[in-house]
Amino acid sequence: MPARNHRQWNDVPGVLKPGEWVDSRIYSDPDIYEEELEKIFKKVWIPVCHESELPEPYDFRTSSIAREPIIVVRGTDNQIRAFLNVCPHRGMMIERRPSGSFKEAQPSGNPKHMTCMFHGWMFDMKGNCAFITRGEDGYQDRLKKENVGLRRLRCEVVFGGFVWVCLNDQVQSGVEEWAAGCFDCIREAVDTEPLEVFHYHKAIIGTNYKLWHDTNSEFYHDYMHYHNRVTGFNDEYFARKNVGFPNGHVNVNSFTVKYEEYEGFESRETLSFPGFPPNQWYMIDFFPGMNFNLRGSALRCDIVTPLGPDKVMIEFRGLGLKSDTPEERRIRIDHHNSIWGPFGRNLHEDLIGVAGQGSTMLPGSEPRRILHGRHEDEFIHDEIGMRHFYDEWGKWMDRSPSNPMEKYMAAAAE
Repeated sequence: MPARNHRQWNDVPGVLKPGEWVDSRIYSDPDIYEEELEKIFKKVWIPVCHESELPEPYDFRTSSIAREPIIVVRGTDNQIRAFLNVCPHRGMMIERRPSGSFKEAQPSGNPKHMTCMFHGWMFDMKGNCAFITRGEDGYQDRLKKENVGLRRLRCEVVFGGFVWVCLNDQVQSGVEEWAAGCFDCIREAVDTEPLEVFHYHKAIIGTNYKLWHDTNSEFYHDYMHYHNRVTGFNDEYFARKNVGFPNGHVNVNSFTVKYEEYEGFESRETLSFPGFPPNQWYMIDFFPGMNFNLRGSALRCDIVTPLGPDKVMIEFRGLGLKSDTPEERRIRIDHHNSIWGPFGRNLHEDLIGVAGQGSTMLPGSEPRRILHGRHEDEFIHDEIGMRHFYDEWGKWMDRSPSNPMEKYMAAAAE
């Protein structure tokens, strides 16, 4: 068919059904974005960092969820806790550094305390207020340090030592129940020995956070990745299955990657994770958009922080075994960075893809259909992962992904 006029462009292509496409406004509408923060990101469990980033008492890591500033600290009892990074006095952000330690004194404060530099209020690692400057002079007996403290948040350390935080005190389940079995495929590999972050970088991309989820969810775009075609396009690759789990999570079955088929690469069998078959590759897409990717000798985790309908921050972590020797760690880092580092073989290609999508779906752009209609019996190029995700998205938002101005109805395209 020749190029289409406006009416033809807006017609449903072929005989696709609702559920086999989404309306591009879910990627660009500012009101929908604000609603996502309230209805999804403030309600569900979000991974914010890894326990190895806080190895010692008084270590901390800062982050944010749905614009709320978060601080995660390790206490003297070795327990990791999370709080709003907000002073209860005047609403000042307590800590602006991305990470560090409170063991040494900070401006306006004493060692081993979180100190708000605005007025010098101090807090311990359990969030208790330890000191109010000139407290009795200003408050007499009307307010004491025992009456105030940091806002604690639900926090769990699970699945290989990742630190999960939920802003919702009434959340009905813990992380394990929320995961609904999707981590079982790599559970032994990540839980047998302690893990350690050896790589971190972040990217701020002009695109919607869900588009990053989508490119992780569908493998049809492996045609963009020369490395993946050379090392993986075989019968075993095309036999991989997409498996949906409750709560919108999906994992992708494994196969044996032929790394040695790509010039300059080598087998990764000697550094497999515990109980993990050599050169295998499992991936978990975790609602509402996080990704855990165990590929041979390295675990990659992507944590998305939406910054707007057309902007997302993605934090990339590479992890290995804490018990690695220096030589094992060097090799593991090389394996990770050759594919997933900032100048690796694949990652920048994915970022180019989603940036290109973001440039066509800016706020105010003409609505269009984004197709999720491939059916291949749930095998690797089936787009069921995205259909599964957006059906869950529709439930949380009470909007139809195919027409977000309408109420949610169960998708008919599964």
